[in-house]
Amino acid sequence: MAAAAYLYPVAAISEAERERLILHHLPQVRLIARKIHERLPETANFDDLVSAGTLGLIAAIDNFDPRQNVKLKTYAEFRIRGAILDSLRELDWAPRQKRKQARELESAIARLEQKFGRSPQEEEIALELGLSVEEYRQQLNEVDGLNIGEIDFLTSPSGEARELKYMASAGEDSPAVLVERSQLEGLLAECIDRIPKVERTVLSLYFYEELTLKEIAEMMDVHLSRVSQIKSQAVLRLRAAIGKRWPGVRS
Repeated sequence: MAAAAYLYPVAAISEAERERLILHHLPQVRLIARKIHERLPETANFDDLVSAGTLGLIAAIDNFDPRQNVKLKTYAEFRIRGAILDSLRELDWAPRQKRKQARELESAIARLEQKFGRSPQEEEIALELGLSVEEYRQQLNEVDGLNIGEIDFLTSPSGEARELKYMASAGEDSPAVLVERSQLEGLLAECIDRIPKVERTVLSLYFYEELTLKEIAEMMDVHLSRVSQIKSQAVLRLRAAIGKRWPGVRS
């Protein structure tokens, strides 16, 4: 009986069934919110993420179309995650100084990549910034978490055009936009292939496997702060490479 309810058109769902579906999927909201919260600084409020995710869940249930041949749980996951990430971007909880700091690191990496024609090493980036390697690594730790969500969906192994469309708002599900996103995925994959192996490994474990930095540190047998530095540096490399070849992508 419960499974059959998912096959009904949206208009046929009663208020009682709508409420039941919301309550049934609330644990899914908390699970997704917790995974995202583990990637954020301690100042991020978990309850705020849950609230945003719940709004995403309600939107998913109200707009779910079973004719698309996708399970409600799958559709809801994308709407929940998208609502949480949108709320983080709107809040802009990161201090302006840290965003400026991240841009400076990214610019240094971009300059060196153009100069050398390859991914620069840590020592080279530190020298370009007038910092010691330890000071540079400390700055990587400080900017970790600023880019949450910016490449989450682009790097999803199951990020087919159909699933990307479900994340789109009105006007963003046209064939042209989907083709553009597909091209951006290809560019991102190419840029990932060019970064150092250890950084590719961390990105894979973090974004594909959705492991926390602590879990990655234990798996790789390195300190947690070092994993944070590697991840931050990898994201900055990708942003620099994509920004050079696809101007305006961040907007």
